[in-house]
Amino acid sequence: MTTSRKATPRSTAQKARRPRIALALAGGGPLGAIYEIGALCALDDGLQGLDLNACEHYVGVSAGGFIAAGLANGIRPRQLCEAFIEDHLGDDNFDPSWLLKPAWGEFGARLQRLPGLIGGALWAWGAQGKRFTTAFERVGAALPTGVLDNEGIHEQLARLFSQPGRSNDFRQLRTRLTLVATQLDTGDAAPFGRPGWDHVPISRAIQASAALPGLFPPVEIGGHHYVDGALKKTLHATVALDEGTDLLLCLNPLVPFHTNPSLHDGRRIPSLVEGGLPAVMSQTFRSMIHSRLELGMKHYERAYPDTDVVLIEPDQRDATLFFANTFGYRQRREIAEHAYQQTRRMLLDRQTTLAPQLARHGVTLNLRALRDPALHLLGRTPRARSPLGARLHATLDDLQRHLERQATPAHSR
Repeated sequence: MTTSRKATPRSTAQKARRPRIALALAGGGPLGAIYEIGALCALDDGLQGLDLNACEHYVGVSAGGFIAAGLANGIRPRQLCEAFIEDHLGDDNFDPSWLLKPAWGEFGARLQRLPGLIGGALWAWGAQGKRFTTAFERVGAALPTGVLDNEGIHEQLARLFSQPGRSNDFRQLRTRLTLVATQLDTGDAAPFGRPGWDHVPISRAIQASAALPGLFPPVEIGGHHYVDGALKKTLHATVALDEGTDLLLCLNPLVPFHTNPSLHDGRRIPSLVEGGLPAVMSQTFRSMIHSRLELGMKHYERAYPDTDVVLIEPDQRDATLFFANTFGYRQRREIAEHAYQQTRRMLLDRQTTLAPQLARHGVTLNLRALRDPALHLLGRTPRARSPLGARLHATLDDLQRHLERQATPAHSR
């Protein structure tokens, strides 16, 4: 966790009114959501004077959009943990099977186009004399734009946010919520929830913001197609800063990994190349999005000097989080507990600089809770699952173990 430079002293008028606090949540797939839930529960326990369900503005990107929408709808961090991490039976349960259904509709639509595309390519090659590779480039349009169906995300979240006391309509929320996607045909950010964008259901906006290209098909809304909001920026926190914010809390779950002989979990990894392509690609992706985040944080400091900005993210030496399966659920309890404890430790480690920064906005560190070694996020024994849920998770466990065996170098087995 890092913090921005000290903000300028607030005026008397600023001190008289209620502090304007905003929360920005970055994406990171299921792993990112698990980290953010654990970190938010640590903030909920470790900070006094901060109500995570009463922020003035929530900004969510991709998986962070689901968390932001839940908080804006009054769902407590611990309730998010019960639904997403502990797999409790009930109306709020988040079933990972929503994310594992093949995009059969997308496959069928693309397959129907294949004969015409092949015919056109053969004509361009044989009759028009174009080079073979040039002529057959058009056949690529038959490839699906995503392999998994994300329509269930919209359907299930619409049910979740339509329960009593909640809303699937941006305009009916008691606070401001912005969920950012990227318009595919222009590359522009689409701030769902802002004026002109607030007629779209919250569940549909989350589906669009989390539509990672290649994994999920683009989401069509109003005749336009939208994909993951992280393609444009990592946080998109300026939508809150431009409206006036005294304290901005940012959560970013994905950071590049720094190898170290003495890692937090005891592993010794001389080089990420030992992990093969998955480790190299993960480090590449994390480095790219984190470099954008660092530039964004520097911009926030320059452009919004009266706002305190606090960035909460994993330690870059944390091997547990780096080597966790980004789309795996088998480790979600372990990862959530790890994020909870690591965030508590970071709050303590940085209390000298963090305490006065938060105090300017009526927030204090609960040192007693932060130092309590008996405080945990989860119970030691998982709750019972339904038979269907048990079979699903057993299948996911077997699949992940198989992938881990395939990725392990032969000399280290």
